[in-house]
Amino acid sequence: MTEQREIQPGDADVLVVVDIQYDFLPGGALAVPDGGAVVAPINRLAKAFRHVVLTQDWHPKGHASFASSHPGRKPFEATELAYGPQVLWPDHCVQGTPGAEISRDLDIPHAQLVIRKGYNAGIDSYSGFKEADRRTSTGLDGYLKERGFRRVFCAGLATDFCVAWTAIDAAAAGFESYLIEDASRAIDAAGSLARARSDWNAAGVRTIGSGQIREA
Repeated sequence: MTEQREIQPGDADVLVVVDIQYDFLPGGALAVPDGGAVVAPINRLAKAFRHVVLTQDWHPKGHASFASSHPGRKPFEATELAYGPQVLWPDHCVQGTPGAEISRDLDIPHAQLVIRKGYNAGIDSYSGFKEADRRTSTGLDGYLKERGFRRVFCAGLATDFCVAWTAIDAAAAGFESYLIEDASRAIDAAGSLARARSDWNAAGVRTIGSGQIREA
């Protein structure tokens, strides 16, 4: 659903900035189209939030989601892993490599937590809350609840995968969940954005624009 009203973030609100890493930015191994355009709006948004969390894709070499780990398979093909369907990706965000680094163009010195995901060699992890087996938790749910947050605002890369799954899982965990669409960009492979939009609408995630967020 689309939220029309203006929102002034308070102490029960947290901005989750998803995967602003060099491999997803222009020139990266899995560059999201127009991905660099999210940095400026996210920097503006972050100034309106006292509380900000970052997520970081953090894969070991030879991760099961990499096409290179499946002889004869190509990036963006689909396969079946132990937990179900899996898109195969170019090698990206490998632990300790420059491509896995969070962009230095992000100006969010007050970010309070970096949640790493995708570090289990056999399980992909789009969401900042749960890995792709839908059982393994990153711990973000417990952290946010212990801190007393009630509303979660998601932005970053990519809209149709990591941002959407994070927003959907936030709603499933009982938070009021928002996806800031103009501060996110999609891969949109084989209709993935339309599917993600249908999924987040069904989950009760509210879609807003960055201009609806007001600084105190």
